[in-house]
Amino acid sequence: MLFKRLGYSDRIMIVVIYVFLILLSFTALYPFWNTLVVSLNEGLDTAKGGVTFWPRIFTFSNYATVFDDDQILNAFMITILRTIIGTISAIFMTALLAYGMSKSYLMGRKFFTIFFIVTMYFGGGLIPTFLLIKSLGLMNNFLVFIIPGLISVWNMIIFRTFFKSLPVGLEESAQIDGCSNWGVFLKIILPLSGPVIATLGLFTAIAHWNDWFAPTIYITNQDLMPVQTVLRRLLNANLFNQASGSGNVNSLTLETLGQKSLTAKSIISATIMVVSLPIIAVYPFVQKYFVKGVMVGSLKE
Repeated sequence: MLFKRLGYSDRIMIVVIYVFLILLSFTALYPFWNTLVVSLNEGLDTAKGGVTFWPRIFTFSNYATVFDDDQILNAFMITILRTIIGTISAIFMTALLAYGMSKSYLMGRKFFTIFFIVTMYFGGGLIPTFLLIKSLGLMNNFLVFIIPGLISVWNMIIFRTFFKSLPVGLEESAQIDGCSNWGVFLKIILPLSGPVIATLGLFTAIAHWNDWFAPTIYITNQDLMPVQTVLRRLLNANLFNQASGSGNVNSLTLETLGQKSLTAKSIISATIMVVSLPIIAVYPFVQKYFVKGVMVGSLKE
């Protein structure tokens, strides 16, 4: 009814906008959909071309092969552990730091604020960071996934802004009742910070889940490789095979890909879906916190 009340030019503009948004959504969703289709299609049939919107020869063999590969399963578990432990520890430590920085009576508060902000714009570089990680004994150590990412200055600023917006009377009444600073933080501040924790926690989890660069530099032990790094090696091996004209699958999955109907592309597509779906499934549960959680960082002090 509202559309019929609009003028001719307004109708045309609305139609143009909707067509543009549909095309934009299609360009964003189609690569993901095509990867899903390829992962559900027989590998050799996919190599013939023409598999676009729907599997031509439907099969779960690609996924069965992925889950039979011990290396991929181990990498998947490393990624899950890293994401869970890294996200919880990073959010807790960042919130703890932000709680202290939110107090105006903190000695040296301005100095620490400037100190933290400087680290957002200036870093030591790749080689000094590598030497630091090596000197700390974190090479080929699971903690290399956790310790360097414990504090995020940007997240700390968002947490601090939110903490300063909370009524001071909440903490004062708790302290009058005998609650310590730890008690105030754990029993009052954190429970009230659900939207911010959910939003920043999701961003932190995605960063841990998608990281492939750090393991490439700091990890040589195959048992500690996360799935993103393994997936990147699969992709690189597939590109090398294509460039060299080899029809063989890469060495990472050679032992488990003995079936003739499988190809490197089909296995890579199945691996991408296995890696992507778990983190995508988290979005609906925290979506309602996005607007409130993200807007906190835009509030002026």
